[in-house]
Amino acid sequence: MLVDTDVLIWYFRGSEHAKKVLESIGRYSISSVVYMELLQGIRNKHELQNLKHFISLHDINIISLDQEITSRAIYFLEQFRLRDGLQMADALIAATANLRTEPLLTGNYTHYKMIPGVEIKKFIAKK
Repeated sequence: MLVDTDVLIWYFRGSEHAKKVLESIGRYSISSVVYMELLQGIRNKHELQNLKHFISLHDINIISLDQEITSRAIYFLEQFRLRDGLQMADALIAATANLRTEPLLTGNYTHYKMIPGVEIKKFIAKK
């Protein structure tokens, strides 16, 4: 399963629900885009170390972008940017899930609902 940024943000904010959901799915992956989005939210070296420790501790697979993912994301943007407002980061994450045929766990269903071939697992945010 591929996990979207919002689910991990809820986890880091202390959501017990997010913690239970992530524990229940076992091993999961994230796109390198998700990792970079998390890095953008880092405020100090301590938070950076916590993020790195979390990734290592949970043996999270970070999927790098490649030519195939990039090409698929470009296609998705061409199809869904104007009509649906698809953003670049979401296109890259969706392309990763699509090409790996992995479900995407996200609380942002509306960001991805228009994209064929991406199985969405809805995360309902709770504190």
